[in-house]
Parts: sequence; structure tokens; C-alpha cells
Amino acid sequence: MRIRPSLVILAIACSAAACSTAESYDVVIANGRVMDPETGFFETANVGVRDGVVAIISGEVLDGVRVIDASGHVVAPGFVDLHEHGQNEESYALMVRDGVTTALELEVGTSDIDRWYAERDGGQIVNHGVSIGHVQVRMDVMDDPGTGLVPAGIGGYGSATPEQLDEIERLVRLGLDQGALAVGFGSAYTPGADMREIQRLFATGAEYGAPSHIHMRGGLAGLDSTLTAARVENAPLHIVHVNSSSGAAIEDFLSAIESAQATGQDVTTETYPYGAGMTEITSALFDDWASWDDDRFAMHQLVSTGERLDRASFQAARESGGLVIIHGRTEEMTRTAVASPITMIASDGGMENGRGHPRTSGSYAKVLGRYVRDEGLLTLEEAVAKMTIMPARRLEARAPMLARKGRLQVGMDADITVFDPGTVLDRSTYMDATIPSSGIPFVLVNGAIVVDDGQLTTARPGRAVRALTR
Repeated sequence: MRIRPSLVILAIACSAAACSTAESYDVVIANGRVMDPETGFFETANVGVRDGVVAIISGEVLDGVRVIDASGHVVAPGFVDLHEHGQNEESYALMVRDGVTTALELEVGTSDIDRWYAERDGGQIVNHGVSIGHVQVRMDVMDDPGTGLVPAGIGGYGSATPEQLDEIERLVRLGLDQGALAVGFGSAYTPGADMREIQRLFATGAEYGAPSHIHMRGGLAGLDSTLTAARVENAPLHIVHVNSSSGAAIEDFLSAIESAQATGQDVTTETYPYGAGMTEITSALFDDWASWDDDRFAMHQLVSTGERLDRASFQAARESGGLVIIHGRTEEMTRTAVASPITMIASDGGMENGRGHPRTSGSYAKVLGRYVRDEGLLTLEEAVAKMTIMPARRLEARAPMLARKGRLQVGMDADITVFDPGTVLDRSTYMDATIPSSGIPFVLVNGAIVVDDGQLTTARPGRAVRALTR
């Protein structure tokens, strides 16, 4: 087989000895169409993995302890999810079968970075990381136990005193000093935190080169004030789930973000490919529920039972707490967000005790199956870039180890997703979100096979993704 010049470029970083076809590798992925979104390489080749790293990409036959025949499949970098609430074994087991190899909780985050990472020291299926969360820190400082992941009282609605603001900032700085990847914000959940408070912490994150990942409030006016606050502080900004925050104004939201980018502002955004969102029913998002028209309640589906709600059942659920799915957006809104060249794909997923949203288990396969293959909304290369190189680049200045992810090149971490472009598809539903995606038979994390012919293995090679401290 003749090696094409572009293939030689990818393999040139390895030594002559390492590139010898007589070498044996831990894992060889043979005969697949190898895709690297950074260089644009997309050709049939063989990938050799050794010691957790891509050691060679070659047109020649390679010898390996384990050889995977990827004929008819795409061999891509593992997907990097910037917005994954489900930082537990149950969620990891579903998302990895959706091709995700790095799952990061950057919106809600945590109030204790060292403890969060220590709880996962025993080995996880996927790479994992977290932000220092403004909501969580605010709840601690203002003595609010919260309901689920959101404030129950003063932590969301109260105005912080100057002394409390100082303590919030101190704890955010402590989290950044301990290696938090970002500063997470849920201003939609904390109406008591005015924009001055948010802007102050944007400035704190900017000092550390840490992006602020925000679930913003207030529609287009809120987007404008958020962009302005970040611009004043020269703070890297990431708008989470632009599809959810914008609703019917998705085109205007995307246009505003693109305009900010055109002026040189460091702002990025993401979307998940579903028309329904999910959140805690006790959150501030639903404070006006008593004024709703009766037909609006039917848009809401209780996660615990799957039932659609009416006024009486919504009130009862609001009092008892729990997650609710909101069927509030059209398919055209979803398609607009997915197709935009500025959006990354992120799941906003999470699973607990078998209940959750299908985005946890199907976001990436749905984009590849429905929006790439079936509808031609995106090219395969565009979609994979949204899942790999774009999210990796968002964080690599803060966490240099991400410069080794989101790419499939010699010397990169062997986080690899093998999928069949002809069959890949999400299968989970709003009634059963635990059904894994199809068409993703093999996934490697740091060179170890974690999905083998569609089945989860016992390997737990995932590493902590943590920022360098000052």
C-alpha cells in the first residue's frame, strides 16, 4: 500500500524504530477511516497505540497485542463533553457508549475542588473534571442547603453582603488555586446575585485564565449584559446550552455571539441536540408558575414517573422536588443551533437511579446519525470537530493536558472513538434514557479499551483533567 504524503506528515513525529512495521503495539485499530479534525486528515489508515498514546498512524499493516478491524468505520478522537452533570459510574457508563471519553462538569461545578477530585481517585471510566461553582459556593457562604443542585432559599434569592461577597470570591480563588478548570455560573438559578457580583467573579476567573461557563438569565437582554460584563473584565466566556437559554430567539442569540467574536471577544457556546430541557422543578426558573395558562403545564414531564403534569400535579411536584423535562422548543430551533458553525456539542446530561434525560446517553450519536447521515445538516467533519477539537481548544490554555485530546495524531493521548457512520444513532427516549446508543462498537480511553464490541469493559483508565496551579 502506498502511503500518502499527508499520512507521512502525521507519522513523521515518531522515530524510525517506532515507525517500523516490525514493532508491536498494545492496540491496533486497522482499516478504518482515520479522522483528525485539527489537520483535516481523513483517510483509511492503521493506528497503533502504545502506553496510552497514539504511537503511529500508517498505511502499512501493523502488529498488535489486540487488533481491532475498523473496516467501514470512522476512527475519531474521543468526544469531549464540556457540560456533563452526571459525574458518577451510572452516567459514565452511558456516555462512553455514546463516544464520550472526557466528561466535564463546568456549569454547576462544586464548592470543594480537592474533595471532588479525591472522591474520584479510585479510577473512572472516562476522563473527568470540574469547575469551581458560583452557585455552590454561594449556597455554602449563605448557609443554603439547596434542593438537588440548586438553591432552596437565600443562596438563590438573597443579596450577598459585602462580607459574603468577599468570602465568595475567596472560595472561588481557592478553587482556582486547587486546579478548577473554570468558574461555573447559574445566574438563572440565583436571581439574588446581581450582575455586579457576576462581573466581579468574571474578573477573578480572568486573572487565572479560567473561562466562565454560565447558564445565563434574562433572554437577549441578559445575553447582552453577560457579554458586556465579560468584555469589561477581559474574561473568557462560554454560554452553556445556547439552545435552551435562547428558545425561539436562537438566531438572534447566535448572531449576537458571532458579532462579539468578530470584535475579538473570547466567547464560545454549545448546544445539545434535543428540543426538551431538564432541570430541578424547585428552581427559580419556575417562580412564575402560578400565572401560567393551564395548557403550559402539559409541556412538563416528571422524570421520576414520566407523567405529563397539570396545574395540580405541578404544584405537588414543586413542593416535593425532583427533576422535570420541559418540552418547550421546536425541531427547527434545535436544527438551527446544531448547524451553527460556532456551537460545540455538549450533552448537559446526568443520570441517577436509572432516570434522566436521553441527552445523557444519545447526544453525540444523534448528531452523527440524524443530523449528519439522515438529514445532511452538517458534514461528518464539521460534526466531529464540534465534539472534539472545539471543546478541547476552549480549555487547553487553562488545562494543557487538553492539548493532547480532541485530536488523532502521533503523540496524542489515545482517546479514540470508533463508530459506524451508516448505523450510529441514539436510541434513548424521554421515558427510558438508559438505552445506549448504537453504532459505536469501540472506545479507548488513554489507550485502554473501555467499550469492546459495544460492551462496557472493567477498565477504569480515566484521568483527572485538572488545571495547572499558579
